[in-house]
Amino acid sequence: MSAAVREIDTPRGPARVTRHPATSGAPRGLLLLGHGAGGGVEAPDLVVATGAATAAGFDVGLVEQPYRVAGRRAPAPAGHLDEAWRAVAEAVRGELPLVQGGRSSGARVACRTAPATGAVAVLCLAFPLHPPGKPERTRLPELAGAGVPALVVQGRSDRFGIPDDGPGRRVVLLDGDHGLKKDPAGLAGAVRDWLAGLPV
Repeated sequence: MSAAVREIDTPRGPARVTRHPATSGAPRGLLLLGHGAGGGVEAPDLVVATGAATAAGFDVGLVEQPYRVAGRRAPAPAGHLDEAWRAVAEAVRGELPLVQGGRSSGARVACRTAPATGAVAVLCLAFPLHPPGKPERTRLPELAGAGVPALVVQGRSDRFGIPDDGPGRRVVLLDGDHGLKKDPAGLAGAVRDWLAGLPV
């Protein structure tokens, strides 16, 4: 079955969701993934994660924020991103268990909104722990605040920092940087194995 594209009205304008079905049988859950601040859902790590998740029995929804749908590259404020994400999650989740995540900025959105959307787990690709060169401006409270099991897949040379393992949080380090392009097989395996182990 091919991917289905749907526009969803949010308080911040239309968002777009491209839904890829699980490759065999009834889906175990729905994984919503958001893009980074300046990129789109075609980012290499999101493509790899989508393939791994559909193989693990999850439907995957790739979420384009309203500012991207409107053709803007500069990201919207965090509150606007979160508001749009909550509206998308409400519109598409249905009865399936919801796992949400994304790359970089999208991972931050997923963590901040997890309590409100009822997500059962969070997948963070290249979570930007702090701005480059500014470790004192940590975003660890956002990551910890998700309050659900989390997988963080990070490049060993990521200039945005590397979070540590924590309660309910597993960190997988791969060769490469913030783009997570160097080890697609390692990324796919980490995502697939983690999703397979979720109690959904």
